[in-house]
Amino acid sequence: MILVDGRPWLQAAFFEENLRFQYVTYGNRNRVERAFKEVERRTNQFANHFRHATHRSTEGWLQTFAFVWNQLI
Repeated sequence: MILVDGRPWLQAAFFEENLRFQYVTYGNRNRVERAFKEVERRTNQFANHFRHATHRSTEGWLQTFAFVWNQLI
């Protein structure tokens, strides 16, 4: 079951693909939207930080960050 808001194009797309959906204005849908909004915000922030970086330097930075993070936990 997919929870959707009032956007008619979204509901039409789910209906066309025979997906089960339910129109909801508040509640669980808002929690999921907040989580995705936070992921989007962090992704954009990450992309802005590494805009001119190469794949190799970005991967090295992420591996170093993961190592340090795991040492703190």
